[in-house]
Amino acid sequence: MAVSAAAVKELREKTGAGMLDCKKALEEANGDLTKAAEILREKGLSAAANKAGRIATEGMIESYIHAGGKIGVLVEVNSETDFVAKNEQFRTFVRDVALHIAASNPKFLRREEVPQEALDKEREILTNQALNEGKPEKIVEKIVEGRLAKYYEEYCLLEQPFVKDPDKTVEEVLKENIATIGENLSIRRFVRFELGEGLEKKQENFAEEVMSQVKL
Repeated sequence: MAVSAAAVKELREKTGAGMLDCKKALEEANGDLTKAAEILREKGLSAAANKAGRIATEGMIESYIHAGGKIGVLVEVNSETDFVAKNEQFRTFVRDVALHIAASNPKFLRREEVPQEALDKEREILTNQALNEGKPEKIVEKIVEGRLAKYYEEYCLLEQPFVKDPDKTVEEVLKENIATIGENLSIRRFVRFELGEGLEKKQENFAEEVMSQVKL
């Protein structure tokens, strides 16, 4: 069923969970706020939100080098304590995030980091695209906002479908780990290098190569 923005906002304020998580919970609960809140609790997402304000300065920096040295990734993921930083579940999660970055090539960590100039340019392109498709002007803005969501999903790490489980976003997997590990975790920053990036070269799909290794 369709879920109103007001209902999502109310559930978010009530539980502290992410907007996407609230929307999905409301859809699953057919709009019932109480049931949706229970769904979030069962999934540990409310608990994750409660931990989100804690300071996380420990953790680890993980590297991933794609076979042959064609792609390299460095990512910093923080935890609250050094004890958790040595936890195998935490370390596996960080390695998976590094591999995800290699495969999916995000440009930003979250949508708030997208430069306004890039956002304005994308909005202009999407507006012209909708008008060229013959869409009525009165609904163009709504169409553009919907397509911008796809832009965020493509370029923002936390909103990308997780490579090992595309039914979940990276942020959802992060929150699941927060809930099960019991500490606030934070993906702080990352950098991705691709051999010859910015130079004119033969086109190769490195993302497909990385994903083929995940499936081995």
